[in-house]
Amino acid sequence: MKIYKAKDYNDMSRKAANIISAQIIMKPDCVLGLATGSTPVGAYRQLVEWYHKGDLDFSEVTTVNLDEYRGISRESSQSYYYFMNRNLFEKVNIDKSRTFLPDGMDPDAEHACESYTRIIHSIGGIDLQLLGLGHNGHIGFNEPGIAFEKETHCVTLSERTIKANMRFFPSEGDVPRQAYTMGIKTIMSARRILVAVCGEDKAEIVHTAFFGPVTPQVPASILQLHNDVTLVADEAALSECPKDALYQMAKGGLL
Repeated sequence: MKIYKAKDYNDMSRKAANIISAQIIMKPDCVLGLATGSTPVGAYRQLVEWYHKGDLDFSEVTTVNLDEYRGISRESSQSYYYFMNRNLFEKVNIDKSRTFLPDGMDPDAEHACESYTRIIHSIGGIDLQLLGLGHNGHIGFNEPGIAFEKETHCVTLSERTIKANMRFFPSEGDVPRQAYTMGIKTIMSARRILVAVCGEDKAEIVHTAFFGPVTPQVPASILQLHNDVTLVADEAALSECPKDALYQMAKGGLL
């Protein structure tokens, strides 16, 4: 695992965008696994800027998103489909027919999940998967206690996750209670994984996830077992990590 320490959110976003852009340049027809939420917005903004400067070409890129709320249509401003269009897809030359998210409006959870898993397999898997990190260690919507071997599945969101997502909805009652998400098995099958984390409020979970035991109670801890993980985090998010371990893990990176 490599660690890149950033000064702040903007620096973290640039470093994350650099890694994503390098993947696109090295393999123009790559498959990117994308994430939503506030953390990746800055990285997407940087990628858009580089695209408009002529430095990036998304025309051959395929994308698969981590998750989508169950019961929310693509037209809803709270859907992750809407989020991705607003923050990236509508601002670059990506082929929309090659951008995939789970179908949140499919009422048959088993069908929705099997269909999305088939899509991911059919495009050859994920070259680079971007992840955020939840306060309870969730990645995607894989909540604590979910088995590591799952592929795409339907989850009931924890109260902590619901409260964390309240800021995107008019009220807590409007936050969906379920979502379709890539499972840990799918995430771990990605050839490379990029984790972006920012803020002092994430310091405890960064320490627990990357320097504690591997356990389904901290879903992100499984990333310790992947052979190509890069963590990009600001100083505040890394503040509780052991300094000697950070030094050793950063030798391959640029602290």
